[in-house]
Amino acid sequence: MATQKAVVTASVGLHARPAAVFVRAVTATGLPVTIAKDGISGVDARSLLQVMTADFHHGCEVELAISENVLEDVVSREKASRVLQELGELLESQGAV
Repeated sequence: MATQKAVVTASVGLHARPAAVFVRAVTATGLPVTIAKDGISGVDARSLLQVMTADFHHGCEVELAISENVLEDVVSREKASRVLQELGELLESQGAV
């Protein structure tokens, strides 16, 4: 499994606009990315409803992941790591959104 940790910096957390920006970016990758935090197992990061209802609030640390079977069948580990890093950077730059 490829993973990346990030901190949600948007003042409203992953709600409304920041969540929509994030979900569009995940969907554009074409990969099944999950997002999780302590106490919440991974939800589909391509689903606006799942992301918004999971309560990823300002300042919480999240873990982005792509499962191992996808890495073997669809994409290289290096590409998955780059994608997750870019998505993590997006989450950490949304404080200005």
